Amino acid sequence: MNYKPVQILSIGMAVPKKVVTNDDLTKILDTSDEWISTRTGIKQRHIADGDENSTLFGIEAAKDALQKAGVSGEEVDAIVVASSNPYNIYPSTGCAIQEAIGAKNAIAFDITAACTGMLYALEIGRSFVATGKYKNVLLVATDTNTKFLDWTDRTSCVLFGDGAGAILITEAKDGVDDIIALNVNADGTMGRHIQMNLVGDNCPLVEPATSGQQKITMNGKEVYKFVMHTMPESIMKCLEDAGLEPKDIDYLVPHQANLRIIEGLQSRLEFNDEKVIVNIDKYGNTSAASVPIALSEAIASGKIKTPSKAILCAFGAGMAWGSAVVRLREGLK
Repeated sequence: MNYKPVQILSIGMAVPKKVVTNDDLTKILDTSDEWISTRTGIKQRHIADGDENSTLFGIEAAKDALQKAGVSGEEVDAIVVASSNPYNIYPSTGCAIQEAIGAKNAIAFDITAACTGMLYALEIGRSFVATGKYKNVLLVATDTNTKFLDWTDRTSCVLFGDGAGAILITEAKDGVDDIIALNVNADGTMGRHIQMNLVGDNCPLVEPATSGQQKITMNGKEVYKFVMHTMPESIMKCLEDAGLEPKDIDYLVPHQANLRIIEGLQSRLEFNDEKVIVNIDKYGNTSAASVPIALSEAIASGKIKTPSKAILCAFGAGMAWGSAVVRLREGLK
């Protein structure tokens, strides 16, 4: 079978207007700006306010990507949404986005791969386009983790922010594939280190379930050790598959989880600061949306120049992780 090459058409983003700084958090936590920033690199985060939710931000990011590409909703053939904490379990966020953008011809569904969600979505979308089944595929990552945090636990609640990112892909008419290499992975034996349980009630005719909290829990030390072992391997495997070396890459766009982790990856790849895209100080960890938000913002600001090649990488609950080597075409928005 002849697989069709993929072109990245556009990248969109959306974040809440409400900004909460580290100093703001001192009003509810025994913490300080210095304590948070030195351990995480985070100075502030955007947080969903009032009735704002993952669906709303996902719609805004999708519309941003479509507008940049000059593509209408009716031209979209498939919508894949990565979200760990959607506003609704069903109907899916994908279907809500389909309605909002008028994508009446598109299939739509959600996936859950935590912070690695956009890379998993990219794997699915690439397959859709490559087989010729679908032409224009909209990938959306949207999360509002701040609604599911224990705001008394300063080790976890200071880490997260909310937002959404979107990537629109299509068949590359010039035969040049923008997804040069991509691999995603999972290790369920490590799943216990980042968890968020759904809490429900059993039927009254059976024994009641053990009550629990629908909050994010995380073992930061174990996650750090796991990431620093798996992510460099994943990136180097991706580069090998692409037939490239670190020196051939113009930018590293990592998941914005912790500045220490980003600096560790940077050191392993021997990249200078100009090659590493970091915006964790402004947004915190926006989960699956962090890579497309960082990519969108860096292109818009001119920090990422095109044409160029970039490594995208992410890790998260599952444990799941992945890397991609992508081509960013001249004029990409």
